[in-house]
Amino acid sequence: MRRWLTAATWPAGIALTSFDYMWRSTPMHRTEVLEPSPADHLPPAHPEGVDDDEIQTIRDGSGPLFHRRYSTRIRDSRFGPEELFAELTEDLNRAAPVTFARFQRVLGEPDTVSTGDEFVVRMPGPWDGPVRVVERTPRSFRLATLEGHLEAGQIEFRIRDEEGLIVFEIESWARSANRLSNLLYHHLRMAKEVQRHMWISFLEGVVKCSGGRMTGGITIDTRRIEEGFPT
Repeated sequence: MRRWLTAATWPAGIALTSFDYMWRSTPMHRTEVLEPSPADHLPPAHPEGVDDDEIQTIRDGSGPLFHRRYSTRIRDSRFGPEELFAELTEDLNRAAPVTFARFQRVLGEPDTVSTGDEFVVRMPGPWDGPVRVVERTPRSFRLATLEGHLEAGQIEFRIRDEEGLIVFEIESWARSANRLSNLLYHHLRMAKEVQRHMWISFLEGVVKCSGGRMTGGITIDTRRIEEGFPT
């Protein structure tokens, strides 16, 4: 029932999201570099004791490896870094663009994010993304993609303080899960734009949740590796 209710919001969600995407005024600073080797661009190893069942690693993927970092800085936040992170992890949908995408918990206790929890990021069309929490600290959590996700890899959300500002970052290491996903993502760029909009909107949601102001816009740094990574 929850999935059908989510699907029912897709037409309006897509329309609103397309409008937001076209008219977004947030300054964005993008770089994309082709790296000759995967050195320094591979995802962290899973901590000991993590359940690897159904996890899709970059070895399971297809096409290039993308190492991407989205980040923004926040001034005048009502919260300190750990307090803000605790607020966000009580309900990830406080920052998610819920007209278009939302986190649905399928395993784990409510009102927190803990190692072993599982979520599905519900999005229009084929973009639903099942993930598992493989690491949690007071200032970060890391997700691994599960079978059925369009990507194979990991993504980490973290927060820190820097010269009186709060810095929030989303860092991902991923390949397409299969050849069709690679076609949609890397060649037709459809999934790439959906993903970019999702995480930019999430950062904007973090700023709103903080009660502060974004400083310097959003930085998107992409490193693309075509070969040489583990297979």
